[in-house]
Amino acid sequence: MTAEILKNFFMWCSIINIVFLIVMWLLFWLGRSWIYRMHTRWFKISDQQFDVLWYGIFAFYKLGTYLFCIVPFIALTIII
Repeated sequence: MTAEILKNFFMWCSIINIVFLIVMWLLFWLGRSWIYRMHTRWFKISDQQFDVLWYGIFAFYKLGTYLFCIVPFIALTIII
């Protein structure tokens, strides 16, 4: 596997993950009350706990995208 193939792989992984983050954020922003009602049927959580949970999910996914997709893409772009 060449460095160019790896660079393209990480580029597309970054794009796909960023699009997924944007879609997830839009769904949360536009449909927060519906998502909250759906989850409170299954779990007994308060409004504040729900916000903390979702922001934690966003932060974890964004951090993973940065560390495992964007940073390797930048590193490969620099060395190629």
